[in-house]
Amino acid sequence: MKPYAVIGAGPMGLATVRNLHRYGIPVVGLEIHDNVGGLWDIDSPTSTMYESAHLISSKKMTEYDEFPMADSVATYPNHREIRDYFRAYAREFGLYDLYEFKTEVLRCEPKGDEWEVTTRCNGEEQTRIFSGVLIANGTLHHPNKVELPGEFEGEMIHACDYRDPATFDGKRVLIIGCGNSGADIAVDAVHRAKSVDMSLRRGYYFVPKFIGGKPADATGKKLKLPRFISQAVMKFMVGTAEQYGLPKPDYKMFESHPVVNSLILHHLGHGDITPRKDISAVEGKKVTFKDGASAEYDMILAATGYKLHYPFIDREHLNWPGMAPRLHLNVFHPQYDNLFVMGMVEATGLGWQGRYDQAEMVALFIKQKHAGAKSAEKLREVKRQRAEIRVDGGMQYLELERMAYYVHKDSYMKEVYKQIAALKKDFREELPLNVTVQMQVPVAEPA
Repeated sequence: MKPYAVIGAGPMGLATVRNLHRYGIPVVGLEIHDNVGGLWDIDSPTSTMYESAHLISSKKMTEYDEFPMADSVATYPNHREIRDYFRAYAREFGLYDLYEFKTEVLRCEPKGDEWEVTTRCNGEEQTRIFSGVLIANGTLHHPNKVELPGEFEGEMIHACDYRDPATFDGKRVLIIGCGNSGADIAVDAVHRAKSVDMSLRRGYYFVPKFIGGKPADATGKKLKLPRFISQAVMKFMVGTAEQYGLPKPDYKMFESHPVVNSLILHHLGHGDITPRKDISAVEGKKVTFKDGASAEYDMILAATGYKLHYPFIDREHLNWPGMAPRLHLNVFHPQYDNLFVMGMVEATGLGWQGRYDQAEMVALFIKQKHAGAKSAEKLREVKRQRAEIRVDGGMQYLELERMAYYVHKDSYMKEVYKQIAALKKDFREELPLNVTVQMQVPVAEPA
């Protein structure tokens, strides 16, 4: 069997390589950077990280079960602690030996029953044939840039370009959007900018990071409260968006990702951040809002999220007619049995373990497919029939690009565990374990 190619060395890529290897499936990881960590390595050319970034979920709700974070790591670790965690994980399970670093994937094309992958390393291109491709390059790299209603004469940047609060020194700053990155960046700007305003089109729900001294997400996991009770508890804990001058959400809690930030409301309440309506016009440095108010700014930062971006493969190969590829369980292509989009899934509380479980499910399918097992054939039929069905648990998620691949965690994981159990039921040891793949490009030494 030729090896499978895994694109990316972030949390999803590492979990994917780890599971393919432990099930004896030959694998080559392809990573554009010179080390693992993906988004969490601020030095990676594709990272959109900023210096003040921390996890928005607690470490115990985020980590891989097989590799807990050290007690010395903060409850909500910063990006450098997370980068070091992934490097330690890769060392622990020998994943460095399975990656080709400084290797950019240029093109993936089907070639009969296999895939032709063209890469570039040190300026040289090469094309190889793989048994299949697992795309795990992440969902937070390609910025969703906005078009302003007019010409702005000041500095305009997207959150993906932001790194350090010094960017805001002495400037009048307008931030568009208040997702988790927007909230973090607004808090950074408060301490360096001359003024900070925030323009919003719609409202958000806010969740504190701690409740009673404990991580809020861990509390929620233990109690498993109905949504209307959770919403009432959050209203009691932090109040409503309207009380801070922000728009009232036009959706129910968890129909969009909540903002997990304990400081943004503090600064809004203290007047450090001025809430603004949606923008209606821009002329020079003057911005006019839909309520008729206006102000002048030196910088506009668009915290408007990211788009799915797989530039090395045609959309037609991903069953991608709309805002996101239509795949069974967000990973299985209805026709191709050797093409998988890994990690194109978001859900409140999913963590890296949920993605690890997704990777195990796919590894088992590949293993059983090559073994000719009935469980793999059954899944092949299911994925052909159910690619259009979203595992939303009855939730009415906002029809936005960033929510197009959002799922209901409990419903999604129930399906993943069901598939894992079915694939393991008639497990046949057909492939040798610990297959060593001869790499064609030198790999980085473990850091």
